[in-house]
Amino acid sequence: MAAGAGLRVGDLVWGKLGRYPPWPGKIVNPPKDLKKPRGKKCFFVKFFGTEDHAWIKVDQLKSYHVHKEEMIKSTKGKRFQQAVDAVEEFIKSKVSAFTSEDKSRHISSDGKRQHSSTAEISEHSARKRGRPPKEEKDSFPEPSTVKRLVTGPVVGYKWKQVKDDPHFHHFLLSQSEKSESCSAIIHQLKTTAEEEAESTSIQAADSTATNGSVTPTDKRIGFLGLGLMGTGIVANLLKMGHTVTVWNRTGEKLVLGPSGVLQGIRPGKCYVDMSTVDPETSTEISQVITSRGGRFLEAPVSGNRQLSENGMLVILAAGDKALFDDCSSCFQAMGKKSFYLGEVGNASKMMLIANMILGSFMASVAEGFTLAKRASQSQEVLLYILSQGPLASAFLDQKCQNILQGSFKPDFLLKHIQKDLRLAIAMGDSVNHSTPMAAAANEVFKKAKALDQSENDMSAVYLACNQ
Repeated sequence: MAAGAGLRVGDLVWGKLGRYPPWPGKIVNPPKDLKKPRGKKCFFVKFFGTEDHAWIKVDQLKSYHVHKEEMIKSTKGKRFQQAVDAVEEFIKSKVSAFTSEDKSRHISSDGKRQHSSTAEISEHSARKRGRPPKEEKDSFPEPSTVKRLVTGPVVGYKWKQVKDDPHFHHFLLSQSEKSESCSAIIHQLKTTAEEEAESTSIQAADSTATNGSVTPTDKRIGFLGLGLMGTGIVANLLKMGHTVTVWNRTGEKLVLGPSGVLQGIRPGKCYVDMSTVDPETSTEISQVITSRGGRFLEAPVSGNRQLSENGMLVILAAGDKALFDDCSSCFQAMGKKSFYLGEVGNASKMMLIANMILGSFMASVAEGFTLAKRASQSQEVLLYILSQGPLASAFLDQKCQNILQGSFKPDFLLKHIQKDLRLAIAMGDSVNHSTPMAAAANEVFKKAKALDQSENDMSAVYLACNQ
């Protein structure tokens, strides 16, 4: 029998989504306001162990019982085993209910047959008679309780220190408007390059955050993950009058995890991912968000902690164009420039390329300062010479001062620039393009990580060059 053939609501299945392994689930009825995606036939599946829901194409579904043995052999992991255990418990509960039904059917003293009236038995009986069972109703819970730290524009506020990934920033835009809302006034400068057939125009929007002329969006914003850069981003959103709720993210509650973001996605809800990830991951997140009727925009940021605090980040966005426009006031508050780059994946690609250049440059600077020391040349004089030439920049000055002072207080974590170099090299491999400079820089950063410099600033790569 072909995969997905003969399946219907209520069946237990193995469902595959993107690069993730097949996962045990149950075909259920979707919420009434959630439309099926266009294209191939698909079913709405509730996954065991995660409580995630998604539209899955029929050719990506297999019967749970028929393929159980092969799936369990091919996939391992604690969460996977927990999901399989959850399915087995579900099956046991069904069998128990059916057994109880059989036992309850007996001839009483008055000669009348007694029957159980449970919904489970009715469904089983219906199937035995060849009739379709009653449609099952599954609840779709909102995300689990989260800690609300700050809401709305405030004069003064305190931040709770959260250890977090500074590149994991997400905010959600709700379509429900707040009372007495005002329309966002957006001025965009459109930059158009020569367009080939089917190409997308690139839009660059200037920030007006520095002169305080941002009119905040009337949408409510939920922000997930603070860390080195998130704190500055949210502070600027609040300063410009946005209504913001900050969520405390944990490793166990990410986008697709149990009680994760996906659980709160409904038609009209919006999800903006500001992480720096590979384009494949961004595409998969987009697919699961849109499969629930949500809207998705990837928007990784270029900058560091200081730039985030000053509202001078550069935002690269791709995906839902209307959502990009809805986020205009947010992007103006947190950055000096935002770019719309077309379809999902483009922003991730561009950000990885930019950070590949940044990491390679940092490794070259560290190597140059090491050579100056070994050649008995003044590193202070070298910095002064560089600062007077074409390489002069605040970035160069800050990183070189770190080297001179031997202090590597994190501004852009070393482990994250190494991760971006690794992903950029992998992207090069995917398009059959060699990246020898980035590969060399990546090896130096890996050496710095081996010296326990992961949690320090990227400029700590100097310590690897100096050995």
